[in-house]
Amino acid sequence: MGRIFIAGIIQGSKRGKEIHKQDYREKLKEVLSRYFDGWEVYCPVSNHPNSVDYTDEEAKETFMYHVDLVKSSDLIVAYLPEASMGTAIEMWEAYKAGVPVWSITPMRENWVVRITSERIFGTIEELEEFLAQKEAGFVG
Repeated sequence: MGRIFIAGIIQGSKRGKEIHKQDYREKLKEVLSRYFDGWEVYCPVSNHPNSVDYTDEEAKETFMYHVDLVKSSDLIVAYLPEASMGTAIEMWEAYKAGVPVWSITPMRENWVVRITSERIFGTIEELEEFLAQKEAGFVG
């Protein structure tokens, strides 16, 4: 058994306290839990739903906790419909720690995505197809 950390865009380039839709997280949790039975699927937003209202000290403490969690996880799944500074840092720290990163993004040519990702999927559905094939023994 292991731990999967769901990294992904929250604020991105939005200003103020506006955030991107986070509905992808529930879909990812459902898919990952199905194929990684018994594994912990950690979602920062589920554990810190009001983080945009955190003080600077609370934000720093939470972010550093998540970076440490990333480095001790067994897999990072990063959802990036567009660039995210926090997710990029999490991907980099995972990469440096030898933790596999699977990215879900249309930004296949992005250097950070290419350098840090073991696998790149265009959509959550592509990830799910990969996992289904792997479970059936078709993918190595």
